[in-house]
Amino acid sequence: MLADQRLRFPDILGFVLGSMSRWPRRVLDGFGYLAYFVVYRVLRWRRSLAATNIGNAFPEKSDDEREAILRQSYRNLGHVLAEALWGWNACADALAARVRIVNPELIARFTSRGQSVVLLAAHYCNWEWLLLSAGVVLKIPIDAVYKPQKVKGIDDFLRARRSRFGGNPIPHQSFMFEVMKRRNEVRAYALVADHTPKHDEQKHWTRFLNQDTAFFVGADMIAKIVKAPVIYVAMRRESPGHYSVELKLLAEPPYDRDSGPEIVERYARTLEEEIRRSPADWLWLHRKWKYRKPIYA
Repeated sequence: MLADQRLRFPDILGFVLGSMSRWPRRVLDGFGYLAYFVVYRVLRWRRSLAATNIGNAFPEKSDDEREAILRQSYRNLGHVLAEALWGWNACADALAARVRIVNPELIARFTSRGQSVVLLAAHYCNWEWLLLSAGVVLKIPIDAVYKPQKVKGIDDFLRARRSRFGGNPIPHQSFMFEVMKRRNEVRAYALVADHTPKHDEQKHWTRFLNQDTAFFVGADMIAKIVKAPVIYVAMRRESPGHYSVELKLLAEPPYDRDSGPEIVERYARTLEEEIRRSPADWLWLHRKWKYRKPIYA
């Protein structure tokens, strides 16, 4: 019985994250810099992968320019870690002061007449703050696809913190089912859409950052199922800890159900434009190009 009363290890991890989210911003900023130093300088975690990705994406840049992008991308990741910890415990007003959505009326235009919207983002700038700040400003339910964490305590913590202002994190395995169940309701469906599909999953191939690149086609499918406009969420770093968000309309119904994944293609082009504008704000160390395009594709 005593063993049952003890905190399990996953619960302790959630408790630790919750405690860290209450640290003062100055302490969190220092922790973010320490994380950057350890990951980039000491462990050199995925540095070779990130450097290869940057080199392939920007062959026209000099070695010094690519090295600067690499270093700053890891530094930005340290910022995002510190900001995410702070955001998980921040109030609505504090978040709204740090993330400014410049044209929320674009979404209101559709929701006011009974249409849901599909929001497409990327691992760019501080994607952790997007769901929180959108919930504060937009005032509509937001179903956000996410990949569950292997450690239950961390997963429970993240789901609880991300859902504080109207967000509804849904595991990717059941997201399409939830879309079908709610297709007659007015809500937003949010996807961080720059992940790479598995080998056996349906995908769209396109030239992206000078490389053949696979993208999920789920956004196309969802938009056509719920007859929803698709909006790209362009987040930009204005100053340390402060961002602006511009909403860009990619497509709106009526759609041709027999057409190809043109929405995903427009997403890829818009994301590429944003990355070229500020390369260090994208997450270069994820395995976007984990396999080659088949000859027959």
